[in-house]
Amino acid sequence: MIRRATLPTGLAILAVAASLAATPISAARSEPDPATRERLTHLLIQDCGSCHGLTLQGGLGKPLLPENVSDRSVEVLAEIILDGIAGTPMPPWKGLISQDDALFIAETLKRGLPR
Repeated sequence: MIRRATLPTGLAILAVAASLAATPISAARSEPDPATRERLTHLLIQDCGSCHGLTLQGGLGKPLLPENVSDRSVEVLAEIILDGIAGTPMPPWKGLISQDDALFIAETLKRGLPR
């Protein structure tokens, strides 16, 4: 009989959580349905716009126009949206939106708001 080393339950949960937290965001996702697109665009304009300006030209937060985010990948922008930026007013949105939602918002930032 072979004995396997096992982690106590709490450590096992922490190990799984740590591996999930370290998993990079993948841009592979399905397109959101029209209602979700509308909800996320509204969130981007109203919630993100409350700090970054309603036209995303800046305010308390930096401008989020395509030319201002061109040096960041969609995946990096999604990570910032989900995790926030420590030591700044940028909050984490991880508990409020999904990874797919964050990727959609990041892609929208890269393209620019629909007119």
